[in-house]
Amino acid sequence: MQDSRAETHTSMAAHEVLAVVLQIRQERLSVLLWRRARPPFEKCWVLPGGRLGTAEGLGESIRRQLAQKVDVRDLAHLEQLETRGDPGRHPHGRTLATAYLGLVPADIDPVIPGDTAWHPASDLPPMGFDHAAIVHSGRRRLRAKLSYTNIGFALAPPEFTMSELSRYYRAALGHDVAATNLRRVLLRRGQIEETGESVPSGRSGGRPAALFRFRVRRLEITDAFAVLRPPQV
Repeated sequence: MQDSRAETHTSMAAHEVLAVVLQIRQERLSVLLWRRARPPFEKCWVLPGGRLGTAEGLGESIRRQLAQKVDVRDLAHLEQLETRGDPGRHPHGRTLATAYLGLVPADIDPVIPGDTAWHPASDLPPMGFDHAAIVHSGRRRLRAKLSYTNIGFALAPPEFTMSELSRYYRAALGHDVAATNLRRVLLRRGQIEETGESVPSGRSGGRPAALFRFRVRRLEITDAFAVLRPPQV
């Protein structure tokens, strides 16, 4: 009987979906947050999302929720991140949360409502619930996947110079990434290719910078054992 009652109690738990939407903005990794207008955590910032609809799948639900905050067509990548079930994570009762990681390329400026804003992921404002911890999980997932997949395609515009791409990687990883080393690594893994075009040199002269693109703009594992580590001090 105890096992049966436990199963019944668990089945009554609410379920919500949340999204850690990240973008490189002004050379900083930023996360999309919205400000709550009512308790609990009134005036605190939280992740976009909401309750799972009774007839919805998880992916369907988060896309609907995001459509209310940002055009989902702006997302270059969306994947399930984690599920949290701490009984005390929501003050109004047991609420499971399934979080997703979404990435927006740097050349897009999504139209967002007035109660929503981008914040540096490394300098979060006061946040409600356990959402700050979920943002940190999203950052860790992105950093890990940059080391063994081509997920950089979801951070970069369709075409870029290696100097630009190295700045995107630097913002996402949190440490310096030399353009020459990044070029060598990504070419060896078959992630990027030259377009055959270049951008004019600046006022200081020099050679025109070659333009590159990701060979495939969908997630691929390209080196399961590679790790991009910060420099040793």
